[in-house]
Amino acid sequence: MIIEQVKLTNGTALGLRFDMQNAPLLVIRADKGFVMCGYLDIEMAEALGDVAVRVRGVNTFEDVLDAQVIGTTQAATDLGIDIKMNARDALERMF
Repeated sequence: MIIEQVKLTNGTALGLRFDMQNAPLLVIRADKGFVMCGYLDIEMAEALGDVAVRVRGVNTFEDVLDAQVIGTTQAATDLGIDIKMNARDALERMF
């Protein structure tokens, strides 16, 4: 497992990377929520009331930041996050 600080304009997030058999599992967590890769379940994040967005096709933290959001929870939408933005912009709203 790799844990890394991800510096953004509005704060510093925490990146977590788990190397799985075929692709990495990636999460970047900010103060109010997180961005998850395709390995994780947006429906469960929704059920738990988390501020969460989902991206896919990523292999590094930079890939995550540059990726377009493909799913959001209602709590993320309430912060002004939508599927038209990239994950970096979504994370900036999570501080």
